Amino acid sequence: MFAARRAACEDSRSAANAVNSLDETVEFRGESISLRYILTHMIEEYARHNGHADLLREALDGATGE
Repeated sequence: MFAARRAACEDSRSAANAVNSLDETVEFRGESISLRYILTHMIEEYARHNGHADLLREALDGATGE
């Protein structure tokens, strides 16, 4: 599982490093989107899912706080 995650991260880094600017765009499902938008969206999604995992952990062990 961790090897697949590492490989996906390396693929993402390679794709991001292949462009000259965060403002370069690609066509996706009929829309033109920038690498900046993609990276921002991925950060938002990652943070959202971390929050969900934290709520589940709190429900399981009852610990809250920092």
